[in-house]
Amino acid sequence: MLSAAHDILKEKFSSPDSVETSNDITIENPRGCNQVSTGAILLADILPCVIVKLTVPFLPFHVNKVVFVYHCSVRVAICVISQVLGFLAVAFGTTPWITILGVVLTSFSSGLGEITILSHSHKYGRSSIAAWSSGTGGAGVAGASSYVGFRLIMSTETTLLVMLVVPIAEAIAFWVIMTPPNEKTVLKYGLSSQDEIIKAPKKTIREKIALVPGLMPYLIPLFLVYLFEYYINQGLHELIQFDGIWLNHAEQYRWYQADYQIGVFISRSSATFFTFKKIWLMALLQLINIVIFTTEAIYFYIPNIWIVLVITLWEGLLGGAAYVNTFYNMGETIPDRDLKDSLGIVSMADSLGIALAGTLALPVHTAICKLPRPT
Repeated sequence: MLSAAHDILKEKFSSPDSVETSNDITIENPRGCNQVSTGAILLADILPCVIVKLTVPFLPFHVNKVVFVYHCSVRVAICVISQVLGFLAVAFGTTPWITILGVVLTSFSSGLGEITILSHSHKYGRSSIAAWSSGTGGAGVAGASSYVGFRLIMSTETTLLVMLVVPIAEAIAFWVIMTPPNEKTVLKYGLSSQDEIIKAPKKTIREKIALVPGLMPYLIPLFLVYLFEYYINQGLHELIQFDGIWLNHAEQYRWYQADYQIGVFISRSSATFFTFKKIWLMALLQLINIVIFTTEAIYFYIPNIWIVLVITLWEGLLGGAAYVNTFYNMGETIPDRDLKDSLGIVSMADSLGIALAGTLALPVHTAICKLPRPT
């Protein structure tokens, strides 16, 4: 949805007479901007996810093993159905509110799916966190690059319909391919079977909230990294244009998104080779990227798109590394009795950062689009 954001805004939020000319340079629109920032799609894409992540980790689930398995299956079923309805709504929506509803449904699916699977990843061993992180990075590359590729030969609507293969694949992966957790799983605090894990004392809402202060060294850096990088992706990338090259404005935006996801995938897959504990350093480096991209969006001083692509790749490397190292370090330092709930709580940090980035992107888009176009 984020890779398609520029196209969605141009095709769904512009009047029929202006769709083909919405990026033309005029006196009123000197930079050829869309009427609405891609930050609007980002907000629709992340706010439902934030709501899910802010509430689900703190809900008490007192279940036995059978109910636990059933509970996860119901959640995944809801995710799959939401994805299908979301793709259909964006593809066939004839009004902006139907399009936004489609983005909201896919966001809800993303948030519920992440909080469900990540919170229970420890039942498959510590390597599952690294595998999960690599998988989400790969999903980003697959989503962004496939959208870029399909848009070369088909319309936005047809591309979104082709993407219906994603919820189908998720259903097959969960109900057919994935095996149940190992009954012999041994955790540090001595629980020796899945039955004992399910029967372990469940934390109350107050006990879960009490974990938050101790998680701030993980929450704050991850929040800042995602705030900075999504402010770049959805607030600035669409404002960076190169004229007279082999890519038009819309295609440049799509490639920025795909390039970013490649960097994310590489770094999210790195935990099996090396880890990095100073997440705050990645937040600082991402802040430097904001300065570079903001000044470029205003002044157009970078001479070649390849330089922007290299910096965007670096931006993705920082974001993916912050994500995987945050959760991997948590697995190494947080007691197992607190790990499940802690993973769920910290997973909200990136979504909160993304939500604030989308909010900031809207006024920044309006302000920069009013500036004269640099020569």
